[in-house]
Amino acid sequence: MNITKILINWYSVNKRVLPWRKTKNPYHIWLSEIILQQTQIKQGLPYYEAFISKYPNVLSLANAPESEVLKLWQGLGYYSRARNLHASAKYIVNDLNQEFPDTYKTLLKLKGVGDYTASAIASICFNEPAAVVDGNVYRVLSRFYGIDTPINSSKGIKLFKALAQDIIDENNPGDYNQAIMEFGAVQCKPANPDCNICPLTQDCVAYRNNNVQELPVKIKAKKPQKKFFNFLVFISDSETTVLEKRKGKGIWENLYQFPLLESDKSLTEKSIKETLKDYKLTKNSSYKLTLFNQDEIIHKLSHQHLYAKFWILNVSELPQTVTPVPISKINDYAVPVLIGNFIEAFNF
Repeated sequence: MNITKILINWYSVNKRVLPWRKTKNPYHIWLSEIILQQTQIKQGLPYYEAFISKYPNVLSLANAPESEVLKLWQGLGYYSRARNLHASAKYIVNDLNQEFPDTYKTLLKLKGVGDYTASAIASICFNEPAAVVDGNVYRVLSRFYGIDTPINSSKGIKLFKALAQDIIDENNPGDYNQAIMEFGAVQCKPANPDCNICPLTQDCVAYRNNNVQELPVKIKAKKPQKKFFNFLVFISDSETTVLEKRKGKGIWENLYQFPLLESDKSLTEKSIKETLKDYKLTKNSSYKLTLFNQDEIIHKLSHQHLYAKFWILNVSELPQTVTPVPISKINDYAVPVLIGNFIEAFNF
C-alpha cells in the first residue's frame, strides 16, 4: 500500500475549506501555523482573520506596538507566541529587507519557529520536501506502522521525523504534509476513530492488532504545580483602579494584571487582611474588603494550576505612588485570559 498516494488522494476529496489553504503567501501560512500551535482551528480562525485584517502584511505587523499585538491576541493564551511573532516580523523587516525566509534552515532563524513550523512553511510555500511532525502525524504513523516508542522521548522524536521524511512526496510536499495532518485531525482521531471507513485499514498494524486506542504512546508529564494567586482589585470613589505590567520572563510577560500577592496556600479574609497591613499599597490606609464570587477560580495551564481569588478593595482614593487607570478604559489593556474573564464577569 502506498500510504503517501492514498493520503494525498484522500486530502483532495476530504480537506476542510480554510482561508490559509487558499494561498501560498508565507506570511499568511506562518501566521496560521503560529496561531494553531496550541489552539484548535475553531478557536484560532477568528484570530487569524482579525490579524490578517489589521496586519495584512509583515511590515504592518512589524510596525505595530507590542501592546496592540498582545491585545489582539488576548484569549488565545501562550502569549510568548504573540511576542515571538512580533519580534520575528521586526527581524524580517529590519534585517531581511522584508524578504520572507524561503528555506527550512533560514525559517528556523525566526523566533518561535521550530522544526514543525519551518517544515510546514518551507513545504507549502516553497515546495521544499521537509516533513512535518505534529500530534496528528505522530498518531497516524504510530498506528499505521504499529510503533509504540513514546512520541515525547528523544528516541521517538528522531524515529518519527525520519519516518515522516522517508515517505514524504518530494514532488508535492506541501499537499502531502497538509494531507497527513488533516487525516489525523479528521479521520485518525485521538478517540474513537471510524476505522470502518479508513482507506489505510488494510495495512494498519494497530487496526490488525486491535490496539488503535493505545497508540501513540506518550510519557506522562509531571503533575502540574499548584500556585495561589490573590489579585487586589482597587476601586476608588473616582472610578479608577490599579493595573501593573508584568516584567521579566514568563507566560504573562508584558501583560497587565491587578496587583498580585502570591501565597503558599489559599488565604481567608482574615489572613489577607493581616498580609495587607504591611503591603505597600494598603499600609496605613483604610479600605472595604470583599471577595469576588466567594470562591477560588481554578485556571489550568499545561504546567501549573492557578488558584485565584479576586479581592475587591473599595477606597476613597488610590495611593499617590500609582498611576490611576480609569475603569472605563480597562478593556484597552492586554490582560491574561484569567483577568479578562474576571473583568467580564465583574462588569465594572
